[in-house]
Amino acid sequence: MTRVSTIVFFHAHPDDEASQTSGTMTLASRRGHRVVVVYGTNGEHGESPDDLAEGESLVARRRAEAAASAQVTGAARVAWLGYSDSGMTGWEQNASEGNFHTADLDEAAGRLAAILDEEDADVLVGYDWHGGYGHPDHVKVHHVAHRAAELAARRPRMLEATMNRDHMRGLFALAVELGMGPDDGGFDVDGPADDGNPFGTPENELHWAVDISEAIDAKREALACHRSQTTDIGMFLAIPLEHFRTGFGREFFIEPGRAPGMVAGWPFDQE
Repeated sequence: MTRVSTIVFFHAHPDDEASQTSGTMTLASRRGHRVVVVYGTNGEHGESPDDLAEGESLVARRRAEAAASAQVTGAARVAWLGYSDSGMTGWEQNASEGNFHTADLDEAAGRLAAILDEEDADVLVGYDWHGGYGHPDHVKVHHVAHRAAELAARRPRMLEATMNRDHMRGLFALAVELGMGPDDGGFDVDGPADDGNPFGTPENELHWAVDISEAIDAKREALACHRSQTTDIGMFLAIPLEHFRTGFGREFFIEPGRAPGMVAGWPFDQE
């Protein structure tokens, strides 16, 4: 017999949930689990759209977009740690006061642990050790999530969202075969990302591959909620549904401490 779990998905910026875990979030909520999404930052260094109303801040817009995305995924709660966006690697904002990247680890983890305790969370989903591609805020998510799990009154089970490097390599090889040129958005997944490491995680280090094909429309709709981020979101939404389903029809997770081997299955129903 399975039981309902409370699953907290911890992300760096509003829109990260859409691209990384929105399919899994949607399936979890549809299956009766309580889904909570927490953002480390307000995302104020994202793209500022041309249609901001007079007096409307980018933070207000992005919070509204996050709320709209939660309606799509079925998230029962949206929470914010309240830190400033640290910007991309090498930006001067990396060292600015009040940002997530430079926040005291125990202070930031304490804010997240308080939410875990309020929710009596069963599972906490963070990021892999380098945040997928080395963004300072994404790397911080990894450290804050693990420390928060230690500080929580009841330690939750930990999962880490990541990208499957082998899957990505195959996708880009196929795209080249189909005629994608060097100026069409391709990149070398084995080359250095923001922190000098390759993108994502090799498949032999992954533990869970979640088939989100039945929620693929919800994933696209969640992405569309974040239209203020025109470059990244526009890139995703420009992919035809057939190819989007092939490229993004699974979401991948590491479970620290689990025996090696990737399982194609559902990680959240507990016997």
